[in-house]
Amino acid sequence: MSGDSDCTRTSPSAGSPSDNEFLPDRPKYVCSLSPDLITKAREELQEKPEWRLRDVQALRDMVCKDYPSLGTCLDDAFLLRFLRARKFDYDRALQLLVNYHTCRRSWPEVFNNLKPSAIKPVLESGFVTVLPHLDPEGRHIVCIRPDRWTPSNYPITENIRAIYLTLEKLIQSEETQVNGIVILADYKGVSLSKASHFGPFVAKKVIGILQDGFPIRIKAVNIINEPRIFKGIFAIIKPFLKEKIANRFFLHGCDLNSLHQNIPPVILPEEYGGTSGKLDISAWNELLLASEEDFLHDFSQLILPCDGSPHDMLVSGDADEKQCDDSLRGMKPQLYYCY
Repeated sequence: MSGDSDCTRTSPSAGSPSDNEFLPDRPKYVCSLSPDLITKAREELQEKPEWRLRDVQALRDMVCKDYPSLGTCLDDAFLLRFLRARKFDYDRALQLLVNYHTCRRSWPEVFNNLKPSAIKPVLESGFVTVLPHLDPEGRHIVCIRPDRWTPSNYPITENIRAIYLTLEKLIQSEETQVNGIVILADYKGVSLSKASHFGPFVAKKVIGILQDGFPIRIKAVNIINEPRIFKGIFAIIKPFLKEKIANRFFLHGCDLNSLHQNIPPVILPEEYGGTSGKLDISAWNELLLASEEDFLHDFSQLILPCDGSPHDMLVSGDADEKQCDDSLRGMKPQLYYCY
């Protein structure tokens, strides 16, 4: 997302009513959370409604003081995503916001021309969709099916673009900001040749975005129908996973009963032993494609910093690159062994 980056004009210190008279109009934040979710946000995210706007203003002031050329949106609702994702820890929320922009600028193959119509073939393939029903915790289920991807049709980065836009759409909801999401990944039919496209470089980039570069709470990753080759894939990505995230991976194999312990059948499609009918990707595709103008507005004003990339980014460093190279050399033997 992006917006006016002129901090000297748009972000005075909190508690300066006279200055506020000269601010450009911002969308006024109105909380859409239910009383139960307000309570949940208070208990799990340390969000206090009576301090919410004060906390947002504090983060806004930090951005303007430390990263005046970041080129980020400074609206209340946008900054609130990052505070919630880091449990209202100002410093961690600021780092997440900076990482968000750094990730976008460091991977042009993914983030250039990022809009729903540009990834329409991926959506039509059914590679990624969102199930129509929420789980008992109020979380959306993001369903990823790698077998729907034909590598000769488009590169793997197109799949990543589709996943990213899906997350951007989901995180617009305050309910998702509080409840998080669940991922269901079906690895049925994933071959060695297809798995080899997901090497350490791509793995490091994707994990970096999901863990430290995007304001979303991933509460569980359910893997179904994974072949033996997945051991090799997981061996590639595990070094980049934080322990908390790694512990949220559940490998079910072909055991649908095991999957149903985490995701109830009532919200699953028939393909996964559920009772909610056939998996239908059309509703989500239509919703995402209808958001084209919103995404164009949000992304079009992203401003590159004048003095280069911000400092202290997660996604850079010689040590990480060396680890990536070392992992790459060992990737194919691992895959062939598991295959």
